[in-house]
Amino acid sequence: MLDLPKLKMDDAIDLLKAAGETTRMRLLILLAHGDLTVSDLTEILGQSQPRISRHLKLLGEAGLIERYQEGAWAYFRLIDEGRTSSIVHSIIDAVAQDDRMLQHDVERLKAVKSARASRAQEYFSQNAEKWEEIRKHHVSEAKVEAELCKLIGTTPFDSLLDLGTGTGRILELFKDQYRKGLGIDASRDMLTIARNKLDQAGITHASVRQGDIFNLALERESFDLIVIHQVLHFLHDPAPAINEACKMLAPGGRLVIIDFAPHELEYMRNDFAHARLGFSHEVMSGWMTANGLDVEKISDLSSGQSQDKALTVSIWLGKDPRILMAGDNSASTA
Repeated sequence: MLDLPKLKMDDAIDLLKAAGETTRMRLLILLAHGDLTVSDLTEILGQSQPRISRHLKLLGEAGLIERYQEGAWAYFRLIDEGRTSSIVHSIIDAVAQDDRMLQHDVERLKAVKSARASRAQEYFSQNAEKWEEIRKHHVSEAKVEAELCKLIGTTPFDSLLDLGTGTGRILELFKDQYRKGLGIDASRDMLTIARNKLDQAGITHASVRQGDIFNLALERESFDLIVIHQVLHFLHDPAPAINEACKMLAPGGRLVIIDFAPHELEYMRNDFAHARLGFSHEVMSGWMTANGLDVEKISDLSSGQSQDKALTVSIWLGKDPRILMAGDNSASTA
């Protein structure tokens, strides 16, 4: 028998009342497929926005879903922490998915995701030429990812935070190792691409949202692995971003930074908005140690091109030296 968390009688009744209505149950099942906006849900269910908003408010008050803001848009998702998380998933799992109404909802959801994919592809097409211009100067992404996987290892861990998530590739790369993943990016266009990628990969235990890496609206000390991939060279002062990231590390957690080694391709500033032309090991290690991390490993990956055109990719791995206390429920990050 499933060992569910125990609730007080009144809390259990409130939770079941919130879920025990047709529209609200349909909303919960749809949100089990990923984050959606009020507009998405209105289009899928064919109900008015005020009605959908009212039902979402009731679900939120019962602790079954959570809301987060992304510019002018509000996204909703199933709660993934706390006592009610496993209960709401059990309720959803108990509903027969061959119900005709639910099948119609899923078909409408596919149409909404298809439109999302079209917007993502349009943005990608408009910017692909710029990205390819940079990529041709440095080592292949496949080689970078292989080294990254080698450094991180295969041990499962609880939580992943990907800062500057871009297309969400890091969330996809480690999908079989983390229990929950979160990607943060400032660009709504990039988040559109990332959501589409997660949809296509069938990844429901990770989500992305808009945020400021200098001021993360997240619980401190709550992530076992944090990745900052090709982000810091866009910042005039990366130190505060690293400081903010380190605040999010759980005891024993790891921070991985992937970026360029120092180079002299000055045109990157004007053509591609690079504020910094790479980082030395001394500088990056200094930022990590200043935040209490032990620098455990540094890898340099060369493109093998002529020196005047080459971009070397460096990977820095830092670890929080604090030891997890006995009885901690978090997965090992070793």
